[in-house]
Amino acid sequence: MIAENLQQVRDTLRPDVQLVAVSKFHPVEALQEAYAAGQRVFGESHVQELMAKQPVMPSDVEWHFIGHLQTNKVKYIAPFISLIHSADSPKLLKEIDKQGQKCGRVVDVLLQIHVAQEETKFGFTPDELLDWLKGDEWKSMGHVRIVGLMAMATNTDNEAQIAGEFETVRNLFQTVKEHHFANQPSFKTLSMGMSGDYLIAQEHGSTMVRVGSLIFGERIYL
Repeated sequence: MIAENLQQVRDTLRPDVQLVAVSKFHPVEALQEAYAAGQRVFGESHVQELMAKQPVMPSDVEWHFIGHLQTNKVKYIAPFISLIHSADSPKLLKEIDKQGQKCGRVVDVLLQIHVAQEETKFGFTPDELLDWLKGDEWKSMGHVRIVGLMAMATNTDNEAQIAGEFETVRNLFQTVKEHHFANQPSFKTLSMGMSGDYLIAQEHGSTMVRVGSLIFGERIYL
């Protein structure tokens, strides 16, 4: 069933859009089934759960951290994480840089943008991000590589609102790339869209979607 679900999602994606299979709260057996069907990129949002799954899955899996990341947990995932989607503050970025230095690697991150009409979401507002990028602090972080932006739309049935929020982030991405990363081809990822809205996100420039329930079914909360 998971293999069929995966294929159905893949069939709806443009060739340039990467699929992150959101595997949080699902057992390793489900991840192994997806792996057998060719999926290599998995998204987790709890450090403890990720630490339990990472050693028992094949070594060529790319692990993406997609949830809110506490600074005191960065050290656990810095040695192996492929991409952190949720770099939502200067403080967290400094800690990722510090832990990257300790384990001798450059950690790829996406800057999380807050556009949703919900206080529970984290991230830089577009204005906060542009102000922060005008400073030099981020340029001195030798063990963090900013490779794009991530955003979540408001959890609503109003598709026009969702589309508008994704379009805001697409425009911000283009502005940031033009002014700060024009000479860095690695700045190319726009992570937007989940099971309920990834098709809208794709229409508005997303290059990476985070899909869970459409692949694995509804979550079993541990």
